[in-house]
Amino acid sequence: MKKPSIFGRLLMALVFIFLYAPIAVLIVFSFNSSKSRTVWTGFTFDWYLKLFQDTTIMNSLYVTLLVSLLAAVIATVAGTIAAVGIYNMKRSHRNAVLALNNIPVINADIITGVSMSLLFISAASVLAKLSLAFSQLLGVNINLSFSLGFGTLLIAHITFNVPYVILSVLPKLRQLDNNLFEAAQDLGATWWQAFYKVIIPEIRPGIVNGLIIAFTMSIDDFVISYFTAGRVQTLSMTIYAMTKKRITPEINALSTLLFTAVLLMLIIINIRQASQEKKLRKTRIRSTGIIKYSKI
Repeated sequence: MKKPSIFGRLLMALVFIFLYAPIAVLIVFSFNSSKSRTVWTGFTFDWYLKLFQDTTIMNSLYVTLLVSLLAAVIATVAGTIAAVGIYNMKRSHRNAVLALNNIPVINADIITGVSMSLLFISAASVLAKLSLAFSQLLGVNINLSFSLGFGTLLIAHITFNVPYVILSVLPKLRQLDNNLFEAAQDLGATWWQAFYKVIIPEIRPGIVNGLIIAFTMSIDDFVISYFTAGRVQTLSMTIYAMTKKRITPEINALSTLLFTAVLLMLIIINIRQASQEKKLRKTRIRSTGIIKYSKI
């Protein structure tokens, strides 16, 4: 392979500077002792201390972490089951379902957010009318209606996380030996035992990667949350509300913590993928050596 030219390296460096220089400035001034965003006056952790003393931000952080954790776990379970089902479909059906699965991934977040908001509002309206009809018919007060809030926010996050989990688990299913499941059943394992003790350990790296990606996507989401959260405030929504007023260095501190958390998640995902590829390469080398030895 040819080494990149000086111009190519310079261009790549300029691109990275353009992308990460504003974030670097934001992180540096989160430790500034004054509220100035242009003049450095000294190093301090005061803005981080004030950040953790802000009840509004802490409540938003609690909601964000709770929604992200629940959505990631539920989406991982649903996505893993869906991936197994998709893998066992016929090729034509599988391609059609995968095409539908990829639409939420490449679709604009604002379209997903608006469509889900309209869906929840329509469902709430229909349930309100049904509640009124049943109440008049039975003579008992029945309330089936709901409003935008934590429940709708959680459903929205699960919905856009499931496709990412499916895309993470499917490659691991393709690497499986097709006879592994039947072999486990021939040795006396039930359907559930073969799936839980044989298949799940083989595809666990994909499941874990899907879980981490889903959690990262949820904790980083703003647009879909904005349209489906109602009165509930996530951390990204709180930051957006703070930027409408005079921006304080607390936002710098909060953004620094968010950037660090997402960066750590991405590093963990990349390290896991690299280690998995390394193990797979070693397995292939060993299998190739065994085959050559058996031929000799």
